[in-house]
Order: sequence, then structure tokens, then C-alpha cells
Amino acid sequence: MKLATYILTSFLFVSLMSCGVSNSLEDVPDVSAYNQKIPEREKITDTSFSTKNGFLTKNQFGQWELYVTGDPFQIGLQTGSLTQELFEKQEHAFLSKVDEIVPSKFKQKLLRKLLAWYNRKMYLHIPEEYKSEILGVSKYAGDDYDYVADDYLRILYFHSAHDIGHALQDLMLVGCSSFAAWGNKTEDSDLIIGRNFDFYAGDDFSKDKIIAFVKPTNGYKFMSVTWAGMMGVVSGMNDQGLTVTINAGKSDIPWVAKTPISILTREILQYASNIDEAIEIAKQRQVFVSESIFVGSAKDNRAITIEVSPNNFGVYEVENSNQLICSNHFQSDAYADDEKNTKHKAESHSQYRYKRMEELLNETPKLTPQLAVDILRNKEGLKNKTIGYGNEKALNQLLAHHGIVFKPAEGMVWVSSNPYQLGEFVAYNLNTVFNEAPKNNDAKPLNNKTLTIEEDPFQYTEAYLDYEKYRILSRQFEKAISNDENLVPIMLTELQNTNPEYWQAYYLIGKYNYEKKYYRAALNAFEKAKTKEITTVPDQEQIDLYIKKIKRKLDE
Repeated sequence: MKLATYILTSFLFVSLMSCGVSNSLEDVPDVSAYNQKIPEREKITDTSFSTKNGFLTKNQFGQWELYVTGDPFQIGLQTGSLTQELFEKQEHAFLSKVDEIVPSKFKQKLLRKLLAWYNRKMYLHIPEEYKSEILGVSKYAGDDYDYVADDYLRILYFHSAHDIGHALQDLMLVGCSSFAAWGNKTEDSDLIIGRNFDFYAGDDFSKDKIIAFVKPTNGYKFMSVTWAGMMGVVSGMNDQGLTVTINAGKSDIPWVAKTPISILTREILQYASNIDEAIEIAKQRQVFVSESIFVGSAKDNRAITIEVSPNNFGVYEVENSNQLICSNHFQSDAYADDEKNTKHKAESHSQYRYKRMEELLNETPKLTPQLAVDILRNKEGLKNKTIGYGNEKALNQLLAHHGIVFKPAEGMVWVSSNPYQLGEFVAYNLNTVFNEAPKNNDAKPLNNKTLTIEEDPFQYTEAYLDYEKYRILSRQFEKAISNDENLVPIMLTELQNTNPEYWQAYYLIGKYNYEKKYYRAALNAFEKAKTKEITTVPDQEQIDLYIKKIKRKLDE
């Protein structure tokens, strides 16, 4: 261990002194050309705040609605001022796990150096205006996590977290699903887009989602679904009716950060009014993970995917069809011979979800926003097979940060409220918001209550309550297995009964029994798991390996 520590320390020291790390640590955007005035925040209520050029309020559905306007630095300052308490909570939700995993102060220092080395070139690949926004937000950051990086750098680094989650996709941080229909596939021929953003970083991380409406001095006005401290875009639409959402592709673990995908999509949203302009912007940036950027356009009345990766670029457009489906594999000719993409398509749950979206869209000849929401909430497998709650083969994996539906021609967007996609899909009209928001000094909610799509009654069922119990129990099992702890025998029955059709329940029971050397009980559980809809080929292979090892032990 001493030798390993020495090697790691030496490596990090050499890395820190090379590869331009010092330049990245010292880089701070020049904001001298921007308005330097610090916004004065007025507290209206415990859930409503305003500044001269912005406001934040919590609506009746538990979502935070943010409106800001100004130059890049002012947008950052206003956002930071209005959301500072939310950012403190968000940062704690995201980084408290680091304290658990790396409690040693010495190792935390090593982590800081590793982050600096990894992100040593990111500052070269982010436009100055977005660095200026991030600098503005950082003025309101707390001090609890300064060991990770200084305020500005730490928030800059956060913008690559989504990309790293995608690169480490085997950890199941992501598994997004998107679809679009137009022409003869929708009720009035207008483009409709639906998507689930299945980025999971803990339950607390998803509690305080923000619906942000931004009116920059340059570019188009836009909305996005985000969280405090995040200036990039994962789901959004601008006032030209252009939409962007992102879906992970299979990536190698990158060795250096470049342009975070959320920054690229923010640039597209702010400066593109149609599909061709979106493609041109995407071509200009160097990314460090593989991603499908799902672009919808009111002006073109259709959707495409821009497929980007560190060494390739493709555009996928459907031919002789008025619908587009995207999960987590690439479809353009540019990736036809990509071995990693082909392997991922064959072994992951991406193709299964693709087929399920295709199946549901075929059953829905004329898509409407309500029907799009129904698809996003669907919890069954192909041919309506019951596959267990939380199965990543389902479109609704019951872990999404948000679901969202766009109708660009009307400037309409519907955003899910908690829990998952089960709460109301709250309606917003961008034309109304940007016309009325500057007069909204009392921070009145911006949503259109009359167009809200009703909540899913599933959240009030016994099955949902059982699923929530299952989530707690499954974590207890994982902890017990990792720490060689003992569980009360009745917990094994409870785990199975709270989610009886989910393969993972039996896998966890099998793994726990295997570690305790209860081989016959473990074998029964693993064989039961094989009768369920197992998520991926590697999961199937892991179960087969356990069964093989157990049978060998039982024959000894």
C-alpha cells in the first residue's frame, strides 16, 4: 500500500507540474466589460425572492421558477444571488458522498490535485461568456467543499459531472429516452418531442429542480430544466422554437476534459434558430464523451440527432418517416462501423427501450402532449410485459431527474414535478413568460395552470409504496454485502415481496447468500432471477457465473 501511495502521489505531483495545470488553475475570465453591480436580493416570502432583473419563486407543484436577464456576468450574479440556498443544498447532495468515500484529509488533497490534472484543458474549450456566468454564480458558493477546488473552479468542474456520469455508464448514472413526431404522426401536424432525463445522483439531488427562463443580452431567449449552480443545458427550448436534449452514447473513460456537453447544448440553444445552425455550432466544439444531441425545430418542423464523440461526428435524420426515436446508441452512418457502439447496442438496455418507444408510438397514431406524457410514464416492457419497477429496460425507470414534453410551434413546454415523472407535468408558454416576466415584480408563478397535465395516480398505489420500500431495502442489502454485515432473515422475504418481478431483487438475495456461504439458497435465488427480464448482457453473464461457481462448490 505504501508503494501504491507513493506511485500515486508521484504521478499526481508530476501531472500537476505539467500539461498546463497551473495555467488552468490561474485562468479567470475577464468580466471588466460587463456590469459589475452586485444585485440586491429582496426576500418576498420564504420561497420567493427578487432582484432588479430577476426573480425566483416556488410554484404549487414544488418546482422552482427562475427568471434572469442581463449580460453573462450579471446572469451569473443574479442566478447565484437568487439560488444561493438551493446551491448550498445541491452541492451538499452531490458532494457529501465524497466525504463518505474519501474521509481522509490527505486523500482529499490528492483528489483535488487529480481533479486539477483531469480538468487541465477544460478552460480552453468553454466560451468566455459561459465562464463569466460561472464566475458570477461562484460568488455565492459556500466554503464547505473548498478542498475539492476553489469556488470558481469547483463550479466549472461540476459542468463535466454529467459527462463523467455518461463515461461511467456501467454504473447506471444515466439511461435517457427521447422521441419526436410530426406531420401525419401528430394530431395537428406540429412537432411534439418527449424525453426522460434519467441522470441519477441521489434522491436529494432531484428534489429542487429549477425551471430557468433566461434573457441574455446576446442570442435568443430560452428556458431549461436545471439545478442550482448549473449554467449548461440538458433539456431546453428557445424562443425560436428550437429544442435540445441529450442522450448518452457509449464512451471510454476520458483522460482529459474538454467541452462539457451541457455547455455545447447551451450554446446551441442560445445561438441557433434552426437545425442547420445547430449542426454548425456542434461542429465547432471538441467534446470528451460520446453523446446524441436531440434537436427539434419549429422552423423545420422535424427533429434530428447530432451524434458527437471525441473522434467522430454524425447527423442522423429519418427518411420517409415523421418520427424519430433516440435512446443511448448512435444511428448515423458515421458510426455504422463503430465497434463500441455496436457492442453497446447489443449488450445494454438501449435497444430494448428504443423498441419499446417504437412499439408505443405505433400504438399512438396521432401523438398529443398528453399521449407523449403517457409514453414517458410507461413502466412496462415490450408487449406490456411486467418487468419489475426500476428496471432500466423501462422508459419510466422511476429515478428520472425530470421528464419533459415540447411543442415548439406554440412555444409550449411541459415539465414533470416530483416524484420522478409521476407528478403533474407543469405547462409553460415561452411567449407569455418572456412578454410578462419583466413586469413580474411580485415573483408570481410563470406556469399555465389550465394546461397542466394531471399527475399519475400510480404514486398513490400500494405498488408504488412497495417500490419505495424496495429502494431502501436494496441499499441495505448492498451495504451489508459490501461490509459483510448480517441481515434479519425476514428482510430477504421483504425484498422479494416489495418488487417480485424485478430480477435485481433475486440477484441481491443470491449474492448475499453466496457471501454467507448459503450456497443452496443462493442458487435458488440466482435461478429465480434468470426467469425475470434481466437488464443487460453483462448482468446475465454475472448471474450465470455465480450459478456455475455455486454448482461447482455443491459438487465438491
